[in-house]
Amino acid sequence: MAVAHVLPAAHRLDGWVAFVLGNALLGTIGVFVHEAQAAPLTVTWFRCAFGLVGLTLWMAWRHPSWFGLWRGLWVGWAALPWVLLVSGLMLTSWWLFFTAIQQVPTGVAVVLFHVQPLWVLLLGAWWLQEAVPRQRVVSVLVAMVGLVLATGVAEGLTTSGGGHVSGYWLGVGLCLAGALCTATVTVVAKRLGVLPVGTLAWWQCALGAAVLWVAPMGQGWPAWGTSWAWLAGLGLIHTGLAYTLMYAGMARLATARVAVLQFAYPVVAIVVDWVYFEHALGDLQLVGVVLMLGAIGAGERGARRDR
Repeated sequence: MAVAHVLPAAHRLDGWVAFVLGNALLGTIGVFVHEAQAAPLTVTWFRCAFGLVGLTLWMAWRHPSWFGLWRGLWVGWAALPWVLLVSGLMLTSWWLFFTAIQQVPTGVAVVLFHVQPLWVLLLGAWWLQEAVPRQRVVSVLVAMVGLVLATGVAEGLTTSGGGHVSGYWLGVGLCLAGALCTATVTVVAKRLGVLPVGTLAWWQCALGAAVLWVAPMGQGWPAWGTSWAWLAGLGLIHTGLAYTLMYAGMARLATARVAVLQFAYPVVAIVVDWVYFEHALGDLQLVGVVLMLGAIGAGERGARRDR
């Protein structure tokens, strides 16, 4: 597969720093979704629309001429099908997650969605033929145990009994499918190499804005004012900026490293849930957060030793 031209500015941040920052920003998305008070597909369209506007203006500022802007956005005919695939898969994963949380508790959905690091390891080893260090596998497994504890799912299972509401297993299946979509995005984006900064996120937003515009038309537009400000934040911060950082970072990281660092997202999300929504963490949840942070740290120490 042809690799797009590398933009020197993409190397100003270390790959792991950019990737972790992007995931940390995504960890705050729950606040913006909650405050926006809009239907899931409408929220998704606004993410794409505002993200598209922000990324287009930013890239136009960096490339003042039409020709320069086109060069910054065009990925080449060889890479275009893969870029569209990545964009479609990411939009699908968002829809699957928003649909799943109507069937299963949010904590369960978060746990199931973050099976994706295991998918990333498997896909990286199979498709990219990358060696997977044993320590990296252990780090991912420890982080997943920490995630289960940190979300409180383990405590819930011990108190709620064995029955599940109707649609529970459908929600489980949607989460697992969404996790596979997201993991495939990670591996394909890494296979593409380093695209000009913001390009992959721009295509993702462009596809979503073009396809999902029917959502607000059918479900109704949110009330003008505060909701629009939160929705603008979703597009500019959690889509344009966050995914630009993540894609720039993951292209320069080994797939097994990406699998470990992805846990920065749930760590931040759980802390935000604790601080902003005042959902106090139990002892097991605190242990889970510590396990995830420890797994990320151990994985990075192993990566430095490998280098």
